[in-house]
Amino acid sequence: MEKIDWKKEDLAHIWHPCSQMKDYEELAPIVIDYGRGINLIDIEGKVYKDVVSSWWCNLLGHCNPIISESLKKQADTLEHVIFANFSHKGIIKLCMRLKKLLPKGLSKFNFSDNGSSAIEMAMKLSFQYFQQTGNPQKKRFMALTDAYHGETIGALSAGACDLYSKIYKPILMDVIRIQAPDCYRCPYNKSRDDCNCECFVHCERQFEKYGSQTAAILVEPLLQGSAGMKIYPSLYLKKLRKICDKYNVHLILDEIATGFYRTGKLFACNHAKISPDIMCLSKGLTGGYMPMAVAITTDEIYNAFYDEYNTHKAFMHSHTYSGNPLGASCANAVLDILETGEIQKHLRDVTPYFNSLIKEKFLNIDSAGEVRSIGLINAVELVRDKKTKEAFDSKIRLGYQIYKKALKKGVLLRPLGDVIYFNPPLIIDKKDMDFVVEVARNCTIEALGEL
Repeated sequence: MEKIDWKKEDLAHIWHPCSQMKDYEELAPIVIDYGRGINLIDIEGKVYKDVVSSWWCNLLGHCNPIISESLKKQADTLEHVIFANFSHKGIIKLCMRLKKLLPKGLSKFNFSDNGSSAIEMAMKLSFQYFQQTGNPQKKRFMALTDAYHGETIGALSAGACDLYSKIYKPILMDVIRIQAPDCYRCPYNKSRDDCNCECFVHCERQFEKYGSQTAAILVEPLLQGSAGMKIYPSLYLKKLRKICDKYNVHLILDEIATGFYRTGKLFACNHAKISPDIMCLSKGLTGGYMPMAVAITTDEIYNAFYDEYNTHKAFMHSHTYSGNPLGASCANAVLDILETGEIQKHLRDVTPYFNSLIKEKFLNIDSAGEVRSIGLINAVELVRDKKTKEAFDSKIRLGYQIYKKALKKGVLLRPLGDVIYFNPPLIIDKKDMDFVVEVARNCTIEALGEL
């Protein structure tokens, strides 16, 4: 049998996501053979520590035996069934279990197969709700600056990261933009730990202007991921919940990247002790095994769609793989693991260690402007000048240089611009923490030294 050159065939056929393919001439695709725990092992036997959870979705380690066994068993029972007028035990069980864990009031589950689709559903649900409840003027959406909510047109419209959306602006919806909290460069000279969210004034001004015509506001609770792991106080969410109630605006929380203990609590909004009108989940929902997402909403919203068929109030939105049994089996296995409490106990032990380790190793680097953390997520923002907080010229691609160096030493980092971050599977141990932080530090110092 002819030996296949996997890298060559990859480049001959595959257009990789979020990539300038010309970069692959220098850095060829790394073909992974198998995974175990936080390790990815390529076809040449080299090990990479996956401290970005393969785009933030791998929750409990690669090839987790409990999730894998559940998936195998389900594959021999039922792989898929049309979700209109049909259902199955696994998805019903999942909803029953999630309802007990979700913030108060969230009770109705609308499934899709990826995070962007869940965001699209949430936006359409909110819009249609107001059209059917005597508020036809509520047609617009609000979102924060630096937001990221996905890549489909509606989700991209809600987002505000130019890297992803700038070229498409002529075809995007006109979303009302609110200046997001920026705790590292706070214009009020406050700290995220003791401020009164003075920056919320920007939100108040936009609600005063546009609240009457707004259906919903979308936010990533406490953590703006793609913006560089920007972390803001839970008080902001509390204020947001109150102002949404005042102006009859739906609060849509995008917990796709923040759910399932990523921020230290089951959901990020638990820090603020609030409930949204719609919550979107994906990524960790299935432990990173199968594409599955869900937009969860309240009885009040659901009831606005419940009527005789000929009133045409139904939510006519569907995805082929909605409620997929394989995904449900993985999600139920994730809940099985979380319900033992062992992961939470582990996190209480290792989270303070990880946070203090990263501060210890990075804060003495001249260009480390800020080290910030929430749960196991840690981020180091590199700047040209620590006093002025001036950023490096983006043309230098400092983060990319660090990424390439770390790969050679067996660590998968994938910085966001010049923000190095760690968002590992929840099972990471202290030994691996020591290794990945040391590699990241050394690669950062090397890259800075080459400037």
